[in-house]
Amino acid sequence: MGWLGLDDTDHLGGGCTTHTLWRLLASLPSSVQVGELRLVRLWPLAPGRTRGNAAVAVELNPTDRDALMAHLDCYWSAHLEPLSGLVESSHHSDRVQHPTDPGMVWFDQPPSSALYWRAVRQHVHADELPVADRSWGGLGRVGATAAIAWPATTVTYEAIAWRMEGQTGPRGVDGEALAEVDGMEGTFLTRDPRRGAALLAPRGPSPVLFGVRAHDEGTAADAARVLLEAAGTEAASGWRVFATNQASGDHLGEDASALVEAVEVDPVRKHAIVQTDDGPWLAYVESGDVNRLARWLRAGDRIDGRGLMDETGRRHLEALRLVQHVPRQHQRPLCGACNVRLKSMGRSQGLRCPQCKERTSDRWEEVNIPPPFDGWVEPPDGARRHLAQPLAWEGRNDGEEHQKV
Repeated sequence: MGWLGLDDTDHLGGGCTTHTLWRLLASLPSSVQVGELRLVRLWPLAPGRTRGNAAVAVELNPTDRDALMAHLDCYWSAHLEPLSGLVESSHHSDRVQHPTDPGMVWFDQPPSSALYWRAVRQHVHADELPVADRSWGGLGRVGATAAIAWPATTVTYEAIAWRMEGQTGPRGVDGEALAEVDGMEGTFLTRDPRRGAALLAPRGPSPVLFGVRAHDEGTAADAARVLLEAAGTEAASGWRVFATNQASGDHLGEDASALVEAVEVDPVRKHAIVQTDDGPWLAYVESGDVNRLARWLRAGDRIDGRGLMDETGRRHLEALRLVQHVPRQHQRPLCGACNVRLKSMGRSQGLRCPQCKERTSDRWEEVNIPPPFDGWVEPPDGARRHLAQPLAWEGRNDGEEHQKV
């Protein structure tokens, strides 16, 4: 028995590592027993990532280990090694693109989970990897090894179905079945409640038909069957359920606290950069309430945040909370006798009541304008990272969603 890991076989123009693994499993001799399948998301800011940040692994129990290794050698040369160097050359994305560099590893015993915790939170170089019992390829070995090292402390599941060979264009997923799946107890992130849009299917070129997420394996499988058996869903070439670290929050450490020094807002894109004594905190406009709160901040406010630090020292916010804020506005005081707002008599001439004409020294009163949110805020469902754990799952705000003031 052992573990096989695989990564870096897709690019922005197509492909999917889960599909690559499914086809590899279909090629295995019938004597090889297939155990748990894993889909493990890793550091989202990894500079060399291709399409996403997911690696896959599978537990295999061969009756003849040497025969399995020989099969994997042949399969690698014929089907996986040729995937190296792929890159989408069109305007598919403004993101810097890296060519595929597939990697595959075999471990008789999983390596230490310390490798996973590093790979989900920071950049790991290939020369830092533990030595596999067998390995093939390039940089993909990093993700492949980390997927095997995942300790599965927090687990969710995703049932993934793949399109028929050559199928392109809009994905056919039955609308009524999708609504049924969205209402099933145990599924999550199936639909964006703001726009009513489905979150099950990728938008770009990919062999994936849909991926339905759930808290347990049985619910994920049941939801997949509902979708696949519906009349309005296109035929699938196959499907499997993966154990995942999605929505685990494994990529984040402790909350960060900071004092706001200034806020800069991109005049075109409306992204907000909050300059703090902890360095710059970045809130993309796509982050919804996080961006709205970030733009409301002023120098002197104290905030808590959650997010990854990139290699330039910027924290990419995934959740934000205002702890304490400075007054936003000042006004003239009221006349003690008339309860009427005092007026300025001019520079250095003090204030006067417009009714009783009583004069007093020039001064201002602070007005406490409440913030737009009370407690933690997070991006909308469709804009969260795969690894982000919803705030409601974490018991923040007594287990309730944030409330608008």
